[in-house]
Amino acid sequence: MRPERIPVEEPRDLETEALAFLSQAIRRDHRGRIAMVSSFGAESVVLLDLVARINRATPVLFNETGMLFSETIAYQREVAEALGLTNVQVVRPTALQLAAYDGDGTLSTRDTDACCNLRKREPLQRALAPFGAWINGRKRFQNAERARLEMSEIDEAGRVKLNPLADWTSADIAEYMDRRNLPRHPLVAQGYPSIGCAPCTSKVAPGEDPRAGRWRDSEKTECGIHYVEGQFVQGGGI
Repeated sequence: MRPERIPVEEPRDLETEALAFLSQAIRRDHRGRIAMVSSFGAESVVLLDLVARINRATPVLFNETGMLFSETIAYQREVAEALGLTNVQVVRPTALQLAAYDGDGTLSTRDTDACCNLRKREPLQRALAPFGAWINGRKRFQNAERARLEMSEIDEAGRVKLNPLADWTSADIAEYMDRRNLPRHPLVAQGYPSIGCAPCTSKVAPGEDPRAGRWRDSEKTECGIHYVEGQFVQGGGI
């Protein structure tokens, strides 16, 4: 009797899968009604590159909080030019809101949740209002709250929320960046593997979790744009 042949599982081609997933969303399912949200942070260039390969005119919403590192502002311009992105939309809090709630610019030192709501969550919700779907770059490996992340979700406003890189690992991200020769955020080489607003981001020591520098010495792990009624969204898949 011949020994039973055990099927060998073929390795997944994450790049091809992500391109197919994004192509269907951008060109067919949500054509003309979809945007990408990007922080232009340490790993953002991978998803930006994938989207640009499908349609460089896809709206890209850049949350410019007014407290970003100057290096991030310069990097945003560099990446947009390198990838040929033609529709980057800068999202900011209004001057009226800043004057009312953070006139002296110290809210981040007193209440980080309120600061994120003022400078990130509320402006982004306004910017997303015309769209029926949006793309973001969260990945399961990034922290415990994202470990069960689904590829497709529904956000608090009923929009479709897509996570094309949910399955990617840090090694997958690094390999893609190397192979595509993509621009690197300059702060990564200085010890910032995860980059947010300057007042709430610190360097990470060797061996620390890459996101340890975000809101250090607090229980906060998310800025709030991925929460519904104060709760982190894991499910709601479609």
